[in-house]
Amino acid sequence: MDVIRVKQILSSSSDIEVRYNGTSVWIDNLNEDGRTATVHLRGPLEEKSEVGIDELKEI
Repeated sequence: MDVIRVKQILSSSSDIEVRYNGTSVWIDNLNEDGRTATVHLRGPLEEKSEVGIDELKEI
């Protein structure tokens, strides 16, 4: 995924499914470096991770 699409998803009010390593995640924010984002798993667990945006896939 590219930085423009990450920004669009963050500003959207729609529920857009994004996956990281096959797991559905929410994007919390785009980090200042513009290459990584903070995400957390969809569901009851709110464990956050920093991942490369190139590893995120829109479904």
